[in-house]
Amino acid sequence: MPEGVELIMRFHPVGGEHVTVVSTDFSGEREAMEEVARALDERRSLVLTNARYNRDGVDGVVINLANIVSVQVSRKDSTDSGQYL
Repeated sequence: MPEGVELIMRFHPVGGEHVTVVSTDFSGEREAMEEVARALDERRSLVLTNARYNRDGVDGVVINLANIVSVQVSRKDSTDSGQYL
């Protein structure tokens, strides 16, 4: 399987600060958004196996989507670009 592109995923919870994760788990924005939507529909957490939280090393990250109101996915680290769910 080819390595995914580096995507910036910004999760916005109901309360508190957003969480930014850099992930190479997906081949593009569309695939990432479809997986986030699927996890939301199935009421489960989003599991990222090739991700960085706070720009630290590559680790696995589990995002509990229960209190997330929106997700932004983009190739650039900007609050003005990308797709929202």
